[in-house]
This record gives sequence, C-alpha cells and structure tokens, in this order.
Amino acid sequence: MSARWKLTVRSGPRVERAAFPQLPDALASLEERARELAETAPRRALDTKVKRFEPEQQVVARLELSGPQRLVASVRAGVDVRGDGSVEAYRGRVRRRPITPERDETPYAALARELT
Repeated sequence: MSARWKLTVRSGPRVERAAFPQLPDALASLEERARELAETAPRRALDTKVKRFEPEQQVVARLELSGPQRLVASVRAGVDVRGDGSVEAYRGRVRRRPITPERDETPYAALARELT
C-alpha cells in the first residue's frame, strides 16, 4: 500500500518531506514537528530598512499536509509557526484560509476537525 498523505515542512531554507498511509499518522507527525519548531522560534523582531516585522507577523515554519490523491491532492492544509512560537492552522494552498479553533481547542485539533 502506497502512502496517501504527504507532509512538507519548510523551516528557513530547509525542506523536509514525509509520507504516511493514514491521516491520523500524518496529523500526529505534523503536531510533533510543529511543537519542536515552535519551541525554537526566534522570538525577536526583524528590522529591515523599510519595515519592522514583529515576531507574531513572521512565519518561521510552514507545515503542509496534502492528499489523499496521488497526483493532484484534493486536500491542502497545515499550520504556520510564527516567530513568537504561536501556531495558526489553515486550509488551502495559494489562498490560505485560517481555521479558527473552537472553544478550548488547539490549532492542531482544529486542523484535525477540519480534515475529518
């Protein structure tokens, strides 16, 4: 049986890829990796000559799930890890739409709810 869900992790210049046969496995791996990246977020402002970007405005890592189709994925969703260590779930690829967590729900649980 071939992998149906792909996880792509972009952190700085590095890109990591992994494949999973089931959505729960992919979601668990995404959460584990995002928590690691959130702990190591730089938490400092980026000052360019034109504009200052506060940590919550910066995306330091993007983790994207795609699948379950092999060639053209029908689902694209994931989480952005911000410079202040916060995490925001989204759905879509080019036009990312934020997934708003319900009461007492983590961004990871909101993503899982949206995908199942």
